[in-house]
Amino acid sequence: MKVPKVIVTYCPRCRTHTKHTVSIYTHGKRRALAAGERRYRAKLKGYGSSRKPRQKRFAKVTKKIVLKLKCQNCGYILHRKGIRLKKIELVER
Repeated sequence: MKVPKVIVTYCPRCRTHTKHTVSIYTHGKRRALAAGERRYRAKLKGYGSSRKPRQKRFAKVTKKIVLKLKCQNCGYILHRKGIRLKKIELVER
C-alpha cells in the first residue's frame, strides 16, 4: 500500500486541520529493569515446564502497521490506528 509522506488531518493541540509528516512507528527497546519485565523474567524461570504453550503454527501472516503522524505546526505526535499490511511504502504526493 502506498501512503503519502504528508497528510492533512486534524491536530488535537492546534484544534484544526494541519499538515502532518508520516512515518512508520517502531517500538523502542524494552527496559530490562522495568517492573513488568522483571516479573516476566521471573515467570519464565521455573521447574521444566514453559510458562505458555508453544505455538505450533502461525495464525497471522501480517503484522499491524501503525503510522506516526507529526504536526508540522506544533510538533504534536499522534498514532494512526494500525491496519494489516504485507508491505507499506511512503511516497511523495
